Amino acid sequence: MKALTWHGKHDVRIDTVDDPEIVNPRDAIIKVTATAICGSDLHLYDGYIPTMQSGDILGHEFMGEVVETGSGSTLKKGQKVVVPFTIACGSCYHCGKHQYSGCENGNPADNQDIARELYGHPMSALFGYSHMTGGYAGGQAEYVRVPFSDTGPIVIPDGVDDEKVLFLSDILPTGWMAAENAEIEPGDTVAVWGCGPVGLFAVQSAFLMGAERVIAIDHFPHRLELARKFGAETINYEQTATYDALMQMTGGIGPDAVIDSVGLEAHGLFVDNAIDQIKASTFLGTDRIHAIRQAIIACRKGGRVSMPAVYGGFVDKFPLGAVMQKGLTLKTGQTHVQHYLPGLLDAIMEGKIDTTFLISHRMPLERAPEGYRMFHDQQNEVTKIVLKPGQ
Repeated sequence: MKALTWHGKHDVRIDTVDDPEIVNPRDAIIKVTATAICGSDLHLYDGYIPTMQSGDILGHEFMGEVVETGSGSTLKKGQKVVVPFTIACGSCYHCGKHQYSGCENGNPADNQDIARELYGHPMSALFGYSHMTGGYAGGQAEYVRVPFSDTGPIVIPDGVDDEKVLFLSDILPTGWMAAENAEIEPGDTVAVWGCGPVGLFAVQSAFLMGAERVIAIDHFPHRLELARKFGAETINYEQTATYDALMQMTGGIGPDAVIDSVGLEAHGLFVDNAIDQIKASTFLGTDRIHAIRQAIIACRKGGRVSMPAVYGGFVDKFPLGAVMQKGLTLKTGQTHVQHYLPGLLDAIMEGKIDTTFLISHRMPLERAPEGYRMFHDQQNEVTKIVLKPGQ
């Protein structure tokens, strides 16, 4: 089959690889009908995530048709399913608490030590996202093996277009969980850093959860325009001092809740960001954390900080004193996708949540390397690329 494979920094290729096979009775094989390039994929593209190996198949946002099942799968051939990017067994301690991204069994034992040394515990397994997270082949391919298929995938009703539900695989539940972690109360003012896919879904989710005002922060005009379509007020940080603007907009109090949807590759000509970039380029540091620093400093006393954005390593100049002195609550984590799927699918079917607004480009799988370059270099024009294998 054809699949998009990683070969190093800014080097992804379409290769011919072996077709996936049933390995465990709970497996299923999915014929991929739609898959997307995620902002998190750009961290792999930029070489920020360790333990990638040449030839690894990328992609963690995908859906498709069931073509083969193991004896323990609850899926049936011919069903259309969306597959969560997190791989969870459904029966361990964490899965029992619906903390699916903390699953103890998805990540194979020979990979668990990598993350245990870095984070204290092994990470949950993810599709197409390094050997630290299991080394599983991803979904930017014609076919993919789905472990624990009796726990993860959600069956989509007949007649529903792929593009309406594809983002259930990751970014929609991630944006929703980000807003939920912000513990939004009616009348709240919520500030969202980053108007990429997760940030835009966080904006939409915050309003659905009762926020009175949402202030979206970015520097790409088109992404800010998309945020305004949902009713958000916006700040272009290249034109306005973000902290000063937020204080003015909130009467000096600050937002009730803040959401960091930017992550470890923060942009902007700021002193702290320049220092972070120098450290990363000289292997003296890893993450550029300007967005979360600014969010913490701007949040009101007693407020809530939600961090759905991806961070990978150790950081410095983290304003821990502000977190303590202001009495802030910080919530973060990989998304417990399986927990949110039924409710979010219902919301889409009822017309409460729109997802298709995000798609700016559609391409056959064979053009995926071009799609990565576009998403990386043209972030004002490219908001989301959907790849269609076999077209």
